[in-house]
Amino acid sequence: MILVTGGAGFIGSNFVLDWFAQSDEAVINLDNLTYAGNLENLAALKGDPRHIFVQGDIGDASVVAKLLAEYRPRAVVNFAAESHVDRSIHGPEDFIQTNIVGTFHLLEAVRAYWSGLVDAEKSGFRFLHVSTDEVYGSLAKDEPAFSETHRYEPNSPYSASKAASDHLVRAYHHTYGLPVLTTNCSNNYGPYHFPEKLIPLMIVNALAGKPLPVYGDGQQIRDWLYVKDHCSAIRSVLEKGRLGEVYNVGGWNEKANLDIVHTVCALLDELSSRVDGKSYREQIAFVTDRPGHDRRYAIDARKIERELGWKPAETFETGIRKTVRWYLENQDWVSHVQSGDYRNWVEKNYAERAR
Repeated sequence: MILVTGGAGFIGSNFVLDWFAQSDEAVINLDNLTYAGNLENLAALKGDPRHIFVQGDIGDASVVAKLLAEYRPRAVVNFAAESHVDRSIHGPEDFIQTNIVGTFHLLEAVRAYWSGLVDAEKSGFRFLHVSTDEVYGSLAKDEPAFSETHRYEPNSPYSASKAASDHLVRAYHHTYGLPVLTTNCSNNYGPYHFPEKLIPLMIVNALAGKPLPVYGDGQQIRDWLYVKDHCSAIRSVLEKGRLGEVYNVGGWNEKANLDIVHTVCALLDELSSRVDGKSYREQIAFVTDRPGHDRRYAIDARKIERELGWKPAETFETGIRKTVRWYLENQDWVSHVQSGDYRNWVEKNYAERAR
């Protein structure tokens, strides 16, 4: 079996669901169920003996050590992280605690477990750390995309904390020999995406008749990756990746934020039109940009294709249509995750932008 941390969050839950669609190998799922962790994402696995859910913190070394000793997983896939830039600007401490201190405690527990394995189990063990392209900083319009050797230049408390965790993982490989793998992905989108992020926020606000807040001029460029493609990339790296290596995972879909919003509006116009017949574009509202907003991210994903034979199955056009349809068909899920805490956060963040 494998141990997945953060497996009730957006990417983690998609990975767990996708794992069972491909394999019968059991998963121990450790998640602290903070605001973005949601067991409803995993409702399809209720009663499934292959899925063992444990609520807990990766920073609690005793909990991790107990799970490792009891279940003896052959691999750990670490999704657990605080991951929203705006939240990191308002409150960076949680990001330091989870992404840096938590990763350290997780690595220590895993190192102790791995050191005690017999030779065959020890050589087959893997620790896969899931990270982000934001650790590389910001690109100018005409600069080459991020490769795995690009210098780290994080610009937000979030990306700085993820960069630190990446460095810890690398250090544990080079110092202790821990068999690690690291992936740095571009912007994910798809089912179960918490509606504080751009694409689900636009869908949810549009359907509710609310403004569609676009930061600055909306020309910030990101590379967009459908979440199920990301899951297949992680499986490939876990199975075939070279120890100690970093693999960038991207969708080859560079899009400006405003273009993303226009695409979402056009799909909603087609699939769930406004009662008054007008376009959802009329709800777009430009708001004050976030501090230190990176202008462009782009992933060079040639290494993972060359070495492991992976490339995304979805184009942006196919992936975004599937995403919009999912939110239209799962509005109960949306209403359940929009707790009082979520509403307070959105109102605080975007009220300040409007001012």
